[in-house]
Amino acid sequence: MEQEILHTGKNKNEEKLSICMLASGSKGNAIHISDGRTSILLDAGLSGIEIERRLKSTAQGMEKIDAILVSHEHSDHIKGVGILARRYKIPVYISAETLKASEHIMGNIPETIHFRCGNAFNINTLTVRPFSLSHDAADPTGFTFSNGHVKIGIATDLGIATSMVKSHLKGCNALIIEANHDPSMLIKGPYPWPLKQRVKGRTGHLSNNESGMLLKELLHENLTHVILAHLSETNNTPEKALAEVGLALQQSSTKLFAATQNCCGTIFQVGVNNQP
Repeated sequence: MEQEILHTGKNKNEEKLSICMLASGSKGNAIHISDGRTSILLDAGLSGIEIERRLKSTAQGMEKIDAILVSHEHSDHIKGVGILARRYKIPVYISAETLKASEHIMGNIPETIHFRCGNAFNINTLTVRPFSLSHDAADPTGFTFSNGHVKIGIATDLGIATSMVKSHLKGCNALIIEANHDPSMLIKGPYPWPLKQRVKGRTGHLSNNESGMLLKELLHENLTHVILAHLSETNNTPEKALAEVGLALQQSSTKLFAATQNCCGTIFQVGVNNQP
């Protein structure tokens, strides 16, 4: 597996954070985040067996996961949460509203820890800050993760990028943001009209152009990586997403990637003032 290691200077082992997109798209989403001491699985939208397989392919394992964090209740984000939490006795961090909306899918969870958007909390050595998103779910949430040196921001499944979203994502060293669809492909594509309206609405999903506009506002010299997430297999292509969003990064050293649905992405280790 391709692995990119970016050096952070002195105390780099303490300062870095790693990201691996285990899956991203309408068929399932899961992200692995770690600082080498604490490992978090953000969403588990594949089967338990498939999550286990993909983690093993990165030289990780479910037994190393300290917590499962849930963004919202749609099945492509929670399909494997219940079975993995029960099998490995892993606590699930979830908002009360999302838990209520997802219990029929996840089943009994041995340990749940509730969070509220706007209130930061710690999972061992990582500080997590949840914030509200505009999406058609009970309590859709974006997150930033920090170990005190490095900050990663994640916002997928959102119809618009509000001022609150932009405020939380400012100053991140790496971003995972949605680039769901190309508007022309969506309108000309096979989706029924009500679904097209949902996707491009204020509680749906960001287009490539909207993702690029958001990125242009968030760009700064210490933003080293941007990963485009939740690309539609029907209404987008990685080439279109990278080309359009990439316009926001002209004359910038920030690296841009598109996450995929069917296999793990690159493992990125991100730090302050990384060099290629």
